[in-house]
Amino acid sequence: MYQENVSLIEFINANNQKFENRLLSEAVNVRDKIDEILEIGNIDLVNNAHKLVIDIINGEEQALKLFARQEGIAWATHSIVLTFKLEWVQAIRRTLWIFIESYSSFSKNQTFKDFFDLEKQINNRVDQFLNTFFISYSTYKDSLIKAHRELVEKLSVPIIPINPAVCILPLIGSVDSFRTSVLEEKVLTEIGRTRMQILIMDLSGIADMEGDVIDHLMKIIDGSSMMGCKTVITGLRPEVVRKIIHMGVTFDKNTKTLGTLQQALKEYLKV
Repeated sequence: MYQENVSLIEFINANNQKFENRLLSEAVNVRDKIDEILEIGNIDLVNNAHKLVIDIINGEEQALKLFARQEGIAWATHSIVLTFKLEWVQAIRRTLWIFIESYSSFSKNQTFKDFFDLEKQINNRVDQFLNTFFISYSTYKDSLIKAHRELVEKLSVPIIPINPAVCILPLIGSVDSFRTSVLEEKVLTEIGRTRMQILIMDLSGIADMEGDVIDHLMKIIDGSSMMGCKTVITGLRPEVVRKIIHMGVTFDKNTKTLGTLQQALKEYLKV
């Protein structure tokens, strides 16, 4: 038998195992992922649920916000499926109300007004936790994506200095409009920064290019020439050459083409 003056937290703690069992029965899709989430992100869903419930009941708003931010960062870092988090928190909400109902059935001290006040407080705190979590997740995920994109951009346009006058730009893989925009910015910036005189652009790793990409590449070469840097093109594949011919475009008169990167190195390392 429970004493009538026992608190809600004491009531839930006294029924700790029943609370867990009910929570797991409510979170149908998440319960089989608990161990996996613990292994991937070191996130203990069950223990975190107890902490969340205590903070909600006690009205620890600052603790809830901090906990939500930490959870958002953890889930974003490990790219854990967001639907699992949403289902888990909603299962916590339902389970908590089931136990509040049980608690109210033996506690004689609560009035209808107390109940409705409690309903407003509990649901507002759960919603606040979810809102803060999703904002934290989204913000941190965006920062990860931005950092990853900056790294990809840097690696996708690797300008390698050979000596103070000569640099090599080996392009590998597909080249689209986004990558050529990055290429334009990086090439012109590096020419201005290093005052390089010759940029050897090796295209042997490019199997094909669309017409708009070829056109953009020509403009980058023209821009380099305006800044006093001669461009040497090596490794053009037959497929790319055919497209250039059919487009009716030609390289700037200051632009030289050679069959291989080795030929360019042999010739221009004397500079």
